[in-house]
Parts: sequence; structure tokens; C-alpha cells
Amino acid sequence: MASAPPVSGLTTAAVRAIQALGNGQSGRADQIADRLAEAIRLGLIAPGERLPSEATLSDQLGVATLTLREALATLRERGLVVTRRGRAGGSFVARPAGGPHSRPGHADLTVRQLRELGDLRLAVFGTAAFLAARRATAPEIETLRRRAARLAAADTAAERRQADAEFGVAVALAAQSPRLTQEEANLRAEWGDLTWTLLGDADHAEAVRGRLALVDAIAAGDPERARRLAEQQVTDEVELLIRWRVGVYQTEAEQ
Repeated sequence: MASAPPVSGLTTAAVRAIQALGNGQSGRADQIADRLAEAIRLGLIAPGERLPSEATLSDQLGVATLTLREALATLRERGLVVTRRGRAGGSFVARPAGGPHSRPGHADLTVRQLRELGDLRLAVFGTAAFLAARRATAPEIETLRRRAARLAAADTAAERRQADAEFGVAVALAAQSPRLTQEEANLRAEWGDLTWTLLGDADHAEAVRGRLALVDAIAAGDPERARRLAEQQVTDEVELLIRWRVGVYQTEAEQ
């Protein structure tokens, strides 16, 4: 008889990220559901991952078991969580439906809007990297290396987007700043999935090298280098999306 999969709590980094997504809100069931939904969409909780028991997860998030149960019911209604019966059952994160452009409105951003959003990402991610290089603990640095390894192993655009979002939020967590973590998570959500649909395998390999270099700078306690590397990553993404948007304009004009 096959044994049931092990049940374990979410990682400390994931729990801290979910708490930061609350932006100081109380733990009502609808708010907990929204935080978990955002964590799922950002890839902090991976598709197919088995959630901890209600008792464990409610303890990790600091809410009553009844509140957590109501939040999970909301997630099931939204199609984000599925519950299976039996020895190998439990609550699992549903596989995402829809394609990489499923986030509404992202593909309609103008060049100016892309640049303005990029400016904000530069400020937030650059500062998070700078502070992480000053404040990150050894376990947080190890978490960053695991996140970079997950990005390296990702094969599809959706997997790469999820892994990179998790990496970015982990950098903000290592900065020991809940507000920066909240902003980074929000910006990752607004940025959408388009970047990774435009990057090929060679670009993916280069992106992984950049993330690893950033982790090395954080581990070495070099805040200025960490900031430069983080800002370069954002700049590269902004330039990529602006080139794509200009190409769309040109195609539309020709048609």
C-alpha cells in the first residue's frame, strides 16, 4: 500500500511572505483567502503542492482554525485549491488555468506605463537587494540559492515566472522589511507573465547567472554591487518589454 505523502508546514520564507501580503490587515477569512490566493499566483506556493493540515497552517499564519477553514473554502470556490479524500488526500494548490497572458490588461500597457512601472521596480528591488546585503541571515541566503536553483531547473515560461517571482520576494524578505516585501509582491503581480514568454533558453540561462551573482553579492555583504545587479535585471526586463511594445505598434501600423 502506498504511503501518504508527508505533511509539512510552509517554509518560513513563504509564511513571512504571506504575512507581508496582508499589509497590516487583520486575519479575517476573506483577507486570509486573498493572501493565500496572491501567494499561489506569485508562485510562493507551487501548483500541485500539498498544503499543511488546517491546524498546522492556521498556527503558521496566526489565525483561528475556523478562520483558516473558511478561507480554504473560498479558495476552493475560486478554483485555486482542490481537496482530495483518502489516505493520500488533503488540500492541494490547483494547476493554473489559462495561458501566460491571462493577467488582464498587462499586454495593453503603453511604453510610458512600462517605463514608469519599471522605475518603481528599480527603486523597490534595488533597495531590497541593498538592504539584503546588509541584513540577510545565513538561512535566508540559503533560501535565495534554492530559489535561484528552482529558476535554473524551470522549463516553461509559467514555471520560470513563478520561480523568479519567488526569488524576488525572497530578496525582499532577506532585507527584513515587510513594506518592501509587500511592494515587491505587488509589483511582481502587476508586472505579469509577459517577460518570460519573450525569453528563450539562452536568455533564461543568462538570467539565472544574474540571479546567482546577486545572491553572491548579498552573501558577501556588498550592498552596492547587490543594488547594481538588481537594478540591471529590472532594466533588462523593461528594455525587453519596451522593444516588444514598439514592435506591436509597428505591426499594427503596417496592418
